[in-house]
Amino acid sequence: MRAGFLALALCWPVFVQAGTLAAARTLPAGTIITADDLRAVDSDRPGINNPSEAIGMQTRVTIHEGRPLHATLLQSPRLVSRNQILRVIFLRGALRIEAEGRALSDGAAGDTIRVMNLASRSTLSARVMPDGSVVAH
Repeated sequence: MRAGFLALALCWPVFVQAGTLAAARTLPAGTIITADDLRAVDSDRPGINNPSEAIGMQTRVTIHEGRPLHATLLQSPRLVSRNQILRVIFLRGALRIEAEGRALSDGAAGDTIRVMNLASRSTLSARVMPDGSVVAH
């Protein structure tokens, strides 16, 4: 009987409180997270526990003080805002054409967004580059 109880006890799930990162202050939507915005809390709820996964990311929604951080609440920082005037680059072999365009949506580095060429009023898809310019496909 004792052996059966011991086997059952070893198989029973154990809930251990682990260190999770939470907001040290209320973070409005669009805030770029810094180390000062984070604090460790004991929580049985899953969340981010490595600061490098959160620092430099941007909040999608307002995160209230003390709330554990989850990857779904964060996004890569937006480099391009909707209606922003930006440089559109078109590359084909040795040909390089640059024009002004208007972003039709927000975008982070690596995102594909729609852009309107201001000279021709045509729309095209372009990838956001780390410097904030876009390269047409």
